[in-house]
Amino acid sequence: MKPRVGSAPVADPGPAELDAARMTATVSHLAADAFTGRRVGTSGGRAAADWLAGQLAELGATVSMEKFPVAAVRELYATPTLRWWDEPLVHRRDFAEHLASADLPTPHTGALAIEPVRGCWVLAAAADHDLAARAGAAGALGLLVPRGVDAEGWMPKMIAGPPPLALPILAVRTDLHARMVAELGEVVASMPLRTVAATGTNVHGIVAKPADGAVSVLLTAHYDGVGDDPDQRLPAAGDNASGVAVVLEATRLLATSRPAGFGLAVALLDAEEAGAHGSAHHAAQLPAETNVINIDGAAALDDAAAVEAGGPAQSLLAALDRAGREVGVPLRAGSMASDNRRYAAAGLPAIGIGMGIPGYQTPAETPDRVDPATLTTAARLLVATVRRLTID
Repeated sequence: MKPRVGSAPVADPGPAELDAARMTATVSHLAADAFTGRRVGTSGGRAAADWLAGQLAELGATVSMEKFPVAAVRELYATPTLRWWDEPLVHRRDFAEHLASADLPTPHTGALAIEPVRGCWVLAAAADHDLAARAGAAGALGLLVPRGVDAEGWMPKMIAGPPPLALPILAVRTDLHARMVAELGEVVASMPLRTVAATGTNVHGIVAKPADGAVSVLLTAHYDGVGDDPDQRLPAAGDNASGVAVVLEATRLLATSRPAGFGLAVALLDAEEAGAHGSAHHAAQLPAETNVINIDGAAALDDAAAVEAGGPAQSLLAALDRAGREVGVPLRAGSMASDNRRYAAAGLPAIGIGMGIPGYQTPAETPDRVDPATLTTAARLLVATVRRLTID
């Protein structure tokens, strides 16, 4: 094989070249209280962007920050309440906000009912526009619909979804909802949930511009999270402080070991949790030949890394496959519904890679659950893939 530009490096950097302690420190820093879960448009999110800009500058990148609008983010501005008979239920354990809920800032009391009745809370199988309209016309207070929990008994948080319907809607743990249907009774509930506009901030770093005809790679990871609840921390360590840590470490290594002429840039993206607005805003600005590799979750590698390719990604996918064999990481096709899809939709060769997110979008997504060995493996795979792209 001959290198496209310069001399060919060894593809696999090996674990000794990577600094696992640096990556775990990055995860812990981004998951700290000061960043309040890093939701787009919050002071914590802006502070995270500023800190990341400094990290890229320390790596020798030319850094810029680009702002963009995010029209609709669902925001809890107080902790919701739900009481059944005399039993107070626990937010995110027993119930959670439904993203189509109308705002209900103060508790309202009513009997449970199966069909819409004035002054009652309606136990429904699902929320839809027709049911909400019918219940509203009947004078019902709102809807209670079933929702499952994760393996650890949490209801993960989301901040992007359908427009609000006409009534408050609470999602109740499936088994508890079934009990309510069987026993009925009285509930007291509030749902302080509103839609806000936000401003996102992408953090861009150019390490090296490509020479004519040379390979150009963009490494991406979103740094935003769903944000803390009013009375509960959601650290967002796996999703996606882990991916950011991997991209920074890979950039550190590639900045000093890339072939001459090879183009390398980084985009640390905002508002992925609100609909991938950051990558949608950025993708239209890139040259068509830019190879995009997105890392979303590198916290706990199980049997294989999940990979989704889009756009004209044949060469990029071949490089990833070769790198996976060299690093010893099994790869499998899997859904990666992240920023890589926005770049692929813009016609760019794009790959998304995921290696697990324990506690996904819950208070249990803490830094101690991010495996340093997975961070190292993800960084090795990323560096090896980029290096393989420079070799015929």
